[in-house]
Amino acid sequence: MIQPDKIIKSVHMTEKSNAQSSEMGQYTFQVFKTASKGSIKAAIEKTFDVSVARVNVINQLGKPSRNRKTGKTSVGSGFKKAIVTLKQGDSIDFTA
Repeated sequence: MIQPDKIIKSVHMTEKSNAQSSEMGQYTFQVFKTASKGSIKAAIEKTFDVSVARVNVINQLGKPSRNRKTGKTSVGSGFKKAIVTLKQGDSIDFTA
């Protein structure tokens, strides 16, 4: 049995993802690094009761930063992002 809370971390809301959701029916989620496309698809379908057409996965690298005092550089933590395309007629309402 798939537990969606072990796969989906949160909804990734940006200007680009908002435009994609309204125009193309694509929604962006932050997921755990161990999640696969199949498990992401099953978790989205179970959680939001929609039909998923396709799942694209992107491993985002952390942003480099520099300490102003010491000059040492470091890299922030990255995350895994899933762009989920829904079938025609389906949509997810996050306000409810």
